[in-house]
Order: sequence, then C-alpha cells, then structure tokens
Amino acid sequence: MAYDLEEQEKLDALRAWWDRYGTLCAVLVFVVVAAIVGWRGWQWYQGHQASQAMGYFEALEGAAGQQGDDAVARIKAASHTLRSDFSKSGYTSRGVLVAAQALESRNDLDGAREQLEWLVKNSSDAALVPLARLRLAGVLLEQKQYDQALAQLNDAPAAFAGLYADRRGDILLAQGKAAEARGAWESALKELGADPVAQIVQLKIDALAGA
Repeated sequence: MAYDLEEQEKLDALRAWWDRYGTLCAVLVFVVVAAIVGWRGWQWYQGHQASQAMGYFEALEGAAGQQGDDAVARIKAASHTLRSDFSKSGYTSRGVLVAAQALESRNDLDGAREQLEWLVKNSSDAALVPLARLRLAGVLLEQKQYDQALAQLNDAPAAFAGLYADRRGDILLAQGKAAEARGAWESALKELGADPVAQIVQLKIDALAGA
C-alpha cells in the first residue's frame, strides 16, 4: 500500500511539473527542430544557388571563347543573370571580368565599361575590385575619357601601385603631358622592381626620350 502511495505521489508531482513547464518544453523542442530544419534548408539553398551561379559562369566562359553576334548576346545575357540573381556569388565578380575582357576584345567598349563599372560599384571582393578599376581606366583611355580614367587610379592599393602608375602614364601621354607621363612611369619602375612589367615601362620611357 505504501508503494502505491509513493507511486501516486510521483505521478502527481510529474503532472504538476508538466502543467507548469509542459508548454515551455514543447515550445523549446519546436524551436530546436525548426532551427535544425531551417539551417539544413539554408545550406541546401546556398548549395543550389552556388550550383546555378557556376552554371551561368561556365556558360559565359564558353560564349567568351566563341565568335559572332550570338556569342556576344550570350555573354551579356549570362552576365546580366549573374549580376541580377547571384550578385553575392563569388562566380559573379569573376564572370563580370571575363565578360568585360571578351567585350573589350570585340571592341564593344561601352559593353566592357558597363561590366567593369558594375563590378567596381557592387563587388566586395578586395582582390578583384582594384583589377577592375585598372581595366576600367584602360577602357576609358580608349574612349578618350581621360579625366574619368585618371579618377579610377586614385588611392592605389599597395599591390597595384606600380600598375596604376604605369596606366596613369599612358593616360597622361594621351593628354599630351609627356613630362608628367615620364614621372608616372618612373614611379611605376620604382614600385614594380623586378616585375617583368617594368621592362615594358622602361621601353615607354626610352621611346619618350627618343621622340
């Protein structure tokens, strides 16, 4: 009889505990399960997005290796999709650079410029943005937009100081400022050191001296 009483007391205590904490426990279990499901769903979504972005990047690369108006249309379409639907993907910044190079090589300077301007404005990739600025300055130089080209070369990152100075010299020479161009190229030589590009810069200085 004592055993039955003891069991009853335990059951009563359990019921009392459940009445007090049961709803809270159920809520906590639901939250934990929802968090796990949500995390797995997010991982799947991220993987799916990355896979799709990679597909468009590969399509863009393939089109860049082809010729004709259809190839240009595919380059622009793939780049547009990457920028609009996958702007945060690592494939997008690289794809935009590929698109810009392909369009510039086809003398579509406006198209190349649009790609690079988007990358400079929207990408958070610290390695690619300085390269995009350098290439954008080159496109603007070809378009004779000298002031805008020089503006891209302000605040050069240390790793690009030599290349930026070299491009600045090109722009200054195009403006007819030979002395300033020489100064920029001499600065580039100091920054480039033993880099093979330094040989090209020296040839520019030598050509300027012989002009």
